[in-house]
Amino acid sequence: MPKFYPDEVREKAVRLVVDHRGDYPSEWAAIKTVAERIGANPETVRNWVRKTQATTKPAAVQPFSEDMAAELKALRRKNRELEKTVEILKAATSFFARECDPPQK
Repeated sequence: MPKFYPDEVREKAVRLVVDHRGDYPSEWAAIKTVAERIGANPETVRNWVRKTQATTKPAAVQPFSEDMAAELKALRRKNRELEKTVEILKAATSFFARECDPPQK
């Protein structure tokens, strides 16, 4: 099957859709606009975008900044302390509930 569009046009169309996706109400609206500009069928451009997404590795996950890592560590520590406190309160509640119950015969 012959290529109707040069690789440069395909790459530029995909890049335009990806870069300006947020400027439109939907990805399809961005695809239609780019397709009109280059004179291609919107479905063709959509296929180019999907193939590029399938072959491209996802972007690397940004590591936490030092401030966020420190805050996360502090929040996890506080969460552990609160969980211990809840366990102590549950034990104390059951203890005092047993003390307040009248003895059964």
